[in-house]
Amino acid sequence: MDTAESQGGVAAGELRQFIERIERLEEEKAAISDDIKDVMAELKGRGYDVKAVRAILRLRKQDPNERQEAEAILELYMTALGMM
Repeated sequence: MDTAESQGGVAAGELRQFIERIERLEEEKAAISDDIKDVMAELKGRGYDVKAVRAILRLRKQDPNERQEAEAILELYMTALGMM
C-alpha cells in the first residue's frame, strides 16, 4: 500500500467503502422509519390505538415463555398492590 492508500496503518479505500455502506443503510433505515410512521398514521386514522399496537408489536418480539413469565410477575405485583 502506498501512502495515498494507507494513512497510519488504515486502508483508506476499505474504510471509505465501510463508511459509504453504513451511510446507504442509514438512508434505507430512515426510509423504512418513515414508512412505519405512515402505517401508524393510517392505523390511527382508522380508529386503532397506536400505543396498544406498539405494545402488541413488542410482545410479539418476545419469546412466548419469557412473555408468560413477565405477565405472571406483573399480575403478581398488581395483585399485591390491590390493582386486580
